[in-house]
Amino acid sequence: MGIKSVLSRPLAAYVARQYARWQQDPVGTQQRVLQELLRQGARTSFGRDHDLSAARTAQDLAARVPVRDYEGLKPYFERLKTGEANVLWPGKPLYLAKTSGTTSGAKYIPITKDSIPNHINGARDALLHYVHRTGKSRFLDGKLIFLSGSSELEAVGGIHTGRLSGIANHHVPAYLRRNQLPSYQTNIIEDWETKLERIVDETLGQPMTLISGIPPWVQMYFDRIVQRTGRPVGEVFPQFDLFVYGGVNFEPYRKKLFETIGRPVDSIELFPASEGFLAFQDEPGNPGLLLLLDAGIFYEFIPAERFFEPNPPRLTIAEVELDQQYAVVLSSNAGLWGYSLGDTVRFTQKYPFRVVVTGRIKHFLSAFGEHVIGEEVEQTLREAMGQYPEAEVVEFTVAPRVSDDPAVPSRHEWLIEFARPPHNLAGFAEALDAGLRQRNVYYDDLLSGNILAPLLLTPLPAGAFQRYMKSQGKLGGQNKVPRLSNDRQLAEGLLG
Repeated sequence: MGIKSVLSRPLAAYVARQYARWQQDPVGTQQRVLQELLRQGARTSFGRDHDLSAARTAQDLAARVPVRDYEGLKPYFERLKTGEANVLWPGKPLYLAKTSGTTSGAKYIPITKDSIPNHINGARDALLHYVHRTGKSRFLDGKLIFLSGSSELEAVGGIHTGRLSGIANHHVPAYLRRNQLPSYQTNIIEDWETKLERIVDETLGQPMTLISGIPPWVQMYFDRIVQRTGRPVGEVFPQFDLFVYGGVNFEPYRKKLFETIGRPVDSIELFPASEGFLAFQDEPGNPGLLLLLDAGIFYEFIPAERFFEPNPPRLTIAEVELDQQYAVVLSSNAGLWGYSLGDTVRFTQKYPFRVVVTGRIKHFLSAFGEHVIGEEVEQTLREAMGQYPEAEVVEFTVAPRVSDDPAVPSRHEWLIEFARPPHNLAGFAEALDAGLRQRNVYYDDLLSGNILAPLLLTPLPAGAFQRYMKSQGKLGGQNKVPRLSNDRQLAEGLLG
């Protein structure tokens, strides 16, 4: 057993004790977090605009700060990009995490000197809780790989800007640097296929113990390992015993991924976002993720079915109920205030508070990490119909089609019921693909990297959607067909 493995155990026990302290009073912990946020926020332009100096309670916050998404706070974010200080949080952000998902293009989420520990410590503490709970620490003595985007950063308004995974890569603790793969030179390669080949080159023959990343990207890496060696990943890396993942629904990938490994390995699920590191799986075998209540984030929860009301209730951690769907709203030391994260969660346990991530408050498709939203597919379809004016659409939905064959990439499947089909179905499908690639940079990246194949267009017979909705007891009324799904349930129901 190496020195890192040995030393990690007392550190893991210490961190577990620290967590246990705030878990004894989670409501009080959140109140203290809110008080500090309000104290700091009062010193900012946003604080003056919203009278935060007079706010003391969650009710005061809700009365002064409406729930807004990125677009609602965009005027403040734009000021950050010019280099202005004291806009949303005292000083200037350390970083801007660049992501996508809005109709106006890229999002720039601030990460401050006060919020960066949340991102870094959250991932660290997930591993230390695993060590504490299981007694297994050998993985720290081997090689660790974090499959991520490029760690190269650009300057926007004098602020380092890039993907969150790349930003986090700059903060890997020094004691793990020697264990970390891939190399910096490989990690900054933008072309995914080229980068993947280099990663395979660098990891083959190494004592890999921990592999981490978004499941579809990890699966592609595993497939290349199998293609190169002709052996399961678990044989190629006999010391590999811990898989860490997050970012997408894992269930569509679970069966194939573990078949590719060829043997059981332990796993840890994380709930990371550019806006903050929210939760991690602290108990092996428990699907609930421990919500981090002492990490500079004050949480509010809106019942999902009431989210779109003019003034929906905003519940604190003290008011949530088990097995209810909630939309997550954040105020944080990153300078986010009443920020609608877009994710929905369900509480599986209270004291301590554990959640499972159930989806997005709006229809979306992110089975491969692409974060496609309903508006994007609706605009794409409308544009394609403009190119094929003879086409008439009754109803449609989009679902992932995960391939079991390593040689055949996964893809989106558009299931469309036409009243009058386009004269060229193949051309119509190409128009859909081109339109979605133009609107969603992640989808474009996935196709450019051959992680996804061009979409499959499946015309459905007349009445298919009505028959399905009737079979589900949802025909008529205000029931709507989901535009997007992260699983195949609706698609298979339509095809069956």
